[in-house]
Amino acid sequence: MSRNSSVYFIILWILIQVLVEVNCQMTPFKPNVYCRHTATLIDNKLYILGGLDLNRNVIKEFFYLDVSVLFNTQELSWQDLSNINMVPPHGFAASVKGGPNNYTLFLYGGTSTDQTMSLVYTFDSQSIVWSIPKIAGVNTIRKRSLTGIINNDGRMYLWGGCTNTDFVNDMLILDTINLNWSKGSIINAPTPRTDYGAILLPNNKIIYMGGNDYDTTSFNSNTLNIVKGTTLTLSEIYIYDMINDNWDTKVTSGNIPSNRAGFSAVLGLDGKRIIIFGGYFINPGYLDTTLYVLDLANNNWYIPKISGKIPKPRALHQANVIGKYMVVSFGIGYDKTDESDILLLDISNNDEYIWTTEFDPKMPSPPPPTPPSTLPPLPPPSLPPSHSPSPSHSSSSPHNMSDPHNISDNIACVVVGSSLGGVFLSVGSFLIYKWKKNKQKTIHENDNNNDYSQEEKEFPIVRDIHNYEQDINNNEQETIQIDQIPRNESTSNYPIIIPPPIINKNNYHKQEIILTPENENTTNHELIIIPVNDHHGQEIMQTLQNENTSDHEPTIPAPAIVNTNNYNYGQEVISTPNNNRISSQILKDEILQAVKNEIGQNLKNELLQAVKNEIGQNLNNLNITRNNTNQD
Repeated sequence: MSRNSSVYFIILWILIQVLVEVNCQMTPFKPNVYCRHTATLIDNKLYILGGLDLNRNVIKEFFYLDVSVLFNTQELSWQDLSNINMVPPHGFAASVKGGPNNYTLFLYGGTSTDQTMSLVYTFDSQSIVWSIPKIAGVNTIRKRSLTGIINNDGRMYLWGGCTNTDFVNDMLILDTINLNWSKGSIINAPTPRTDYGAILLPNNKIIYMGGNDYDTTSFNSNTLNIVKGTTLTLSEIYIYDMINDNWDTKVTSGNIPSNRAGFSAVLGLDGKRIIIFGGYFINPGYLDTTLYVLDLANNNWYIPKISGKIPKPRALHQANVIGKYMVVSFGIGYDKTDESDILLLDISNNDEYIWTTEFDPKMPSPPPPTPPSTLPPLPPPSLPPSHSPSPSHSSSSPHNMSDPHNISDNIACVVVGSSLGGVFLSVGSFLIYKWKKNKQKTIHENDNNNDYSQEEKEFPIVRDIHNYEQDINNNEQETIQIDQIPRNESTSNYPIIIPPPIINKNNYHKQEIILTPENENTTNHELIIIPVNDHHGQEIMQTLQNENTSDHEPTIPAPAIVNTNNYNYGQEVISTPNNNRISSQILKDEILQAVKNEIGQNLKNELLQAVKNEIGQNLNNLNITRNNTNQD
């Protein structure tokens, strides 16, 4: 027993060690970042880099959130990559996704306690490698507190921000594919500022708005109200055209947000509106909101309808559009022990935005298009008074669905409808077949009687087919100064071809046939207009022979084009019979006579008798079934 006990003890000890080790490895990563970080979406991963912690110290954290799977913001699964991060502790930087393969994170500028920090870093998300690229072009300087915007050509636009000494409004352009620096125009550019909102539009333009231009601006960390300094208005927006390299200014209207900076701005899913959230602002003297929408069609601000649990406002955070959500990450103004580091705003419905805690990577499917219909909807079948549905006995209830009377009535309707449909289909097919056969016969006779020895030609049939902080100690309000980090560094010999007469059936009371007379002696041929009295447009006139053209070679009549836009939804090219041999009225009479000969009174009697026998037999069977059911 003692030996077995020792074995059991050893096994138990090993299991405990394994469990402890596994538990340590599975301990979730808890970020320390609070604000002034960067958030870059690459290949379904939201990478968070740098920033400040609760004590306003720059940090070196680097981690990501997998957004290809479902998750709840209360149980975030961060993946830590800090051990491979070569970027020194920093904050206030700008980042974009770019490079030749569009899988590279570009980090620019910022502030660091490490004086050796490079101006630009790159992270290859496929090889998981950081590097410092060599970039040619114009000389540039380090800036901070700005937003990077990248277009489809891989150029990163870095406007505004501040240096170690000044607020600036220059435009730096980094070609992330060819690794080259250049500068954009500053003519009519906005005044220098930091912490502004910047949004890329689909038409290769960037909108800038708001911001801070006061070096010592500070605000309350709980209310986010400015206690010192100022912020800039959102009654104007500034538009930079990346193609033409110029600036324009637009005036906004509506419920204009109060002056603010440090907010986030994203483009709505429809590309027609800008959504802003949070920021530090000047208290306007009334109850302010932190969620606004700018309609780009008329530059009108409005407060959207929202639902869900509304979070506390935040400033100096980041926001990305991922799937159908505006994803807000970190920021000043919330209690990290009470509220999630990630906020989700469902913006798929412009009529109502929803704050939620559940992330679903699937985009909502657009509603299926409603097929066009020229028929009005069928009215519901009328019921006898004794069978009228009542609230307690609706037609969809199990009782009515199992009623044998309703079942037999439905079967009778199906049988009768199917029988009649089959009969009508057979008769219609027979008529169409005979009509085509007679038409082919008539055309063949016309070809045999043709006096001309012209080569037979076929003409195609052409048809036109229509068809969405609190205070750290909860009781003590903290005043935050924005800039707390130390600054660092001619055809007469040929046969004449008559153009086809055009018959317009759109106006059958005033139809005209336009023919071109053959007159070789006349250079400018005049058009002869002959009215057509047949309102169906079926009489086709043959080409006129002018007495001056008796010595001409035979002419080849071209096909007539019948415009049937108001009847058959298209155009059809048909043969043109000689008016001296047959007219359309004769052809119509022959077709009608052929149909009458084929379908005589005997055929009608036989078809009707067959239908009566079929329906009578089915109804007898149904009556027998119904009687048996009632007896049961």
